[in-house]
Amino acid sequence: MRILIIEDEPRMQDLIRQGLYERGYTVMTAGDGETGLELARAHEFEALVVDIGLPRLDGYALVHALRTSSWSTPVLILTARDAEDDIIRGLDLGADDYLTKPFSFAELVARLQSITRHQGWSNARIIEAGDVVVDPIQRSVTRNSLPIGLTRQEFLLFMSLLRHPRQCIPRKTLIESVWGSESTVGTSALDVLVNSLRSKIDNPFPTKLIGTVRGAGYVFQEPARETKGLP
Repeated sequence: MRILIIEDEPRMQDLIRQGLYERGYTVMTAGDGETGLELARAHEFEALVVDIGLPRLDGYALVHALRTSSWSTPVLILTARDAEDDIIRGLDLGADDYLTKPFSFAELVARLQSITRHQGWSNARIIEAGDVVVDPIQRSVTRNSLPIGLTRQEFLLFMSLLRHPRQCIPRKTLIESVWGSESTVGTSALDVLVNSLRSKIDNPFPTKLIGTVRGAGYVFQEPARETKGLP
């Protein structure tokens, strides 16, 4: 499960990140609301953990911005604000749950499991891009009706490209999408993964979908207007 933590207090951010990592989660982090919003829109997550008192863009505004753009990934607000009005406001804006600090880590994990179980993945719809069909829930991919078996890392990479057709995605962004923001993986590992993905998605077919932007990154070459099912 991929989680984005948007928390400006470094010690709290590290505590949550490490605790979730030890339980098998893939975690990315942001220390302010604007960066968190950019990451949420650029990557695939199964849930967000959002503080309220964030610099640059507070948690309420962040949740509102996501929900008004039809972005449906589950959001758990985690904050020290425990007034009833604060809780009601957060839920009314579209948060799926509200947990106050101090908190039990076991309860945090239980609540994340609950909202992801009930809400599903943010992009749970079937995605169609030309002759490619992707089911994000089953993590299955077909091309020209032929099933294509992708590893977990290949699937995460492919989804990161598929979300932004005909846009160059920088290598750094793709590395964070696959291995997390704390990863020390280099660009050579990404290039190897791209080649592995191409061997399954592109090589058996005449039309190539994964392009290279020299010195910058990679791009999904299918026209954006033909991609259906993405927010």
